[in-house]
Amino acid sequence: MPKVQNPDYITTPSGPKGGFSCLPEPLIAEPWSAIGYHNYNIWQTNQRTSFVKGPTMRALQQSVWVKFAVWAAWIGFAAAALLAEDKDLAREQALARMQQVARFLADDQRQGRGIGTQGLEQAAQFIAEQFAQMGLKTDLVNGSPFQEFPLRGTARLGKPNHLVFQGHKTWELKLNTDFRPLALGGSFQSQEPLELVFVGYGITAPELQYDDYQGVDVQGKVVIVLRKEPQQNDPQSKFNGTRHTRHALFTRKVSNAFQHGAVGVILVNDRHTLLGSVQGRLKQWDQSVSQLEKLRKQLVQAQANADPAQVAKLLQQAAPVARTAQQLSQSLPGALDALLPFNTGLGSDTPRSIAVVSVRRAVVDQLLRTGLGKSLLELERQIDQTLKPQSGELKSWTVTIQTSIQRKEHRVKNVLALLPGEGPLAQEVIVLGAHYDHLGFGGFGSLAPGSREVHNGADDNASGTTVLLEVAHRLAQRGPLKRSVLFIAFTAEERGLIGSSYYVNHPVLPLKNTVAMFNLDMVGRLRNDRLILQGLDTAKEFGPLLERLNRRYKFRLARRPGGSGPSDHTSFYLKGVPVIHFFTGLHSDYHRPSDDVDKLNWEGMHRIASLVTELIVEVANAPQRPQYVKVARSSPRPRPQGTRPYFGSIPDFTHEGPGYRLMGVAEGSPAAKAGLRAGDVIVQLGKYKVDNLEDFDSALRKYKPGQKVPVKVRRLRQTLTLEVTLGDPR
Repeated sequence: MPKVQNPDYITTPSGPKGGFSCLPEPLIAEPWSAIGYHNYNIWQTNQRTSFVKGPTMRALQQSVWVKFAVWAAWIGFAAAALLAEDKDLAREQALARMQQVARFLADDQRQGRGIGTQGLEQAAQFIAEQFAQMGLKTDLVNGSPFQEFPLRGTARLGKPNHLVFQGHKTWELKLNTDFRPLALGGSFQSQEPLELVFVGYGITAPELQYDDYQGVDVQGKVVIVLRKEPQQNDPQSKFNGTRHTRHALFTRKVSNAFQHGAVGVILVNDRHTLLGSVQGRLKQWDQSVSQLEKLRKQLVQAQANADPAQVAKLLQQAAPVARTAQQLSQSLPGALDALLPFNTGLGSDTPRSIAVVSVRRAVVDQLLRTGLGKSLLELERQIDQTLKPQSGELKSWTVTIQTSIQRKEHRVKNVLALLPGEGPLAQEVIVLGAHYDHLGFGGFGSLAPGSREVHNGADDNASGTTVLLEVAHRLAQRGPLKRSVLFIAFTAEERGLIGSSYYVNHPVLPLKNTVAMFNLDMVGRLRNDRLILQGLDTAKEFGPLLERLNRRYKFRLARRPGGSGPSDHTSFYLKGVPVIHFFTGLHSDYHRPSDDVDKLNWEGMHRIASLVTELIVEVANAPQRPQYVKVARSSPRPRPQGTRPYFGSIPDFTHEGPGYRLMGVAEGSPAAKAGLRAGDVIVQLGKYKVDNLEDFDSALRKYKPGQKVPVKVRRLRQTLTLEVTLGDPR
């Protein structure tokens, strides 16, 4: 640094002669000390300007401000560097936190976080501990972070179970040998012998001009139903032959029987299914025998060559092949007439009021030979050839049934934590939610049929829970906002939004004070910066606010209209709360065991967490709460139509009793126009009884768009009949 070449120098109280140009080296090395030192000297200069004249003063001032500008720039650069380092460190820490959370939740030890697993309980405890470590308020529910409620679990076979046919003889079947109750039905005990009716495949399909129930009365009786559909493997069949229609579903067959008044269903194997099973096992057995023959020839050669090592090796190879062949041989008789597994076709845990049992084909064949004068095979062939029902009552037989189906009750829990607000708006609440449950070991909801592998659900929804906790951490570090923020990790979303539905019906904080709900579900697979948002139109402020915030993050925002969708935000929207659902899209691992943590996009989750944090801060500190908008259902673009008339109901999966309970109805839908509303329980649609959602769907498909259909509902203590004009398929 050049010195000021002037004899008229200033001596400061503590500084050397030459003042500004002769800084001690330690001050040059420490810019913060240097700037303090020079501020002092500038003050001294201003105090004594009367003693400094002309060019000397101008040169001195120029030197001071040049040096000040240089040091200020250096300080700004250093501060920016330190800020960048801090930002990088914060980012790395956030990524580490998120990876720790997601890896814990999606670990095999969590057992897919299925209902009834220890893994789900471990996940709830883990989330609660994370909330507590952040310093959030976690005593919201009787001093606990857990909002517990009962949930019906998987079914199991109880005792007693009996099935007895009475005719020219009394024929008591043996449990698990001749018959087996199925979880599709419920506990049932006939008070007296019941009449039997054969109803073919148990199908009512007006669109195909086919009805197995035509001309027979099954009210209060037990029906015998074949599996699958007529004309299998016939590509010309109206039933689609090579691919089964929905009429082949077990649930649909049972529902159709219930709607026609049957009190029991006997399911029996069709011949095509049995032939396919036997042929498959025979093929496997033949392959095993061929492999054994090949090994036998090699063994003979090895013995002839006196090669003991090769003999031992071949014997070792032959042992498992021989065991497989033996097992297949022993299983062939069972494959010829196997009973259905207990959990066959179980689509929900809603108990039915009718009995459903699987009975061996050989037993049913004898009943039909004496009751209808035809074998089961003859009846099947006649249906295939004519595509006309061959239904009829078995006059010479009755049946007595007792089934015991038990459903264990599980205690499940939402996990809650609060960041209290400060000031006059503190009573108003923003909810940030994400569900933490998944599918366990598969089963209902899995897109890997028959798989019993752990479904880890890394994206669905360990990712959303992870971002929930990350946002909670950042807001807790930031401190109170004007409005409170309630963090909720929901349970049982995969069963039908049950956790969030329970909360809005049993709110811990008043729903009237809940100003917005933001939902994180499957936010772990950000691709090409595309972030899907549903609900921006549920509040006037949301759209412009997100557009402004996104200038920093530069997501490609894909808007989805309305506030109703297949995730927990729907429960809040239907209660009049503005919502935004964050989602990064479906993928090939959805609801499969392959949805693993190594496929998550950590950087994407970090960016989403940052956007959501800013969003909450903005809404929490805004002078006014968001203005709720009830969005009418609209279809701006032509889209493929569904296969049933449009009704407009939104199911309530928490309903325990008989009937189909509504969580709500879509705005402007046929149901809404007819006067149906949230809480109504539909018990009959037209002439068809409704015991659950499957019954409702089945009954609805029997009508056409434009038809006016009476709907019987229970509303509180009243029973009402409303007329719904069905809409075009959607």
